[in-house]
Amino acid sequence: MAQTMDALEQLKFDEQGLIPAIAQDHKTNEILMFAWMNKESLALTIEKQQAVYYSRSRQKLWFKGEESGHMQIVKDVYADCDRDVILLKIEQVGGIACHTGRASCFFQKLDDNNWQTMSKIIKDPKDIYG
Repeated sequence: MAQTMDALEQLKFDEQGLIPAIAQDHKTNEILMFAWMNKESLALTIEKQQAVYYSRSRQKLWFKGEESGHMQIVKDVYADCDRDVILLKIEQVGGIACHTGRASCFFQKLDDNNWQTMSKIIKDPKDIYG
């Protein structure tokens, strides 16, 4: 764990102690979601090999899949060239990363100045979260 903390000290967290994190499918390279991490969530992610984010709205750690069962198994962790963004290469359990019941959170495409929905709901959020 000490080595992990040394590596985390080399990252650039913002003034709130957060760093942007992108989750990408490790096989297809599809971008699945974006979230925030703090040092504790990133350390837990590395230790458990499971994505743990920081919820700004709830002001607490968020273990991806804790409610939905759609956890993310971490295969690799990358930092960008400035070490101020994290990229997680993950395996998405259940094939659903988005709280809307879709595979990816990035399903809205700007087309002729209108947002078009580009993917279908895999599972109704009411069935996931109750």
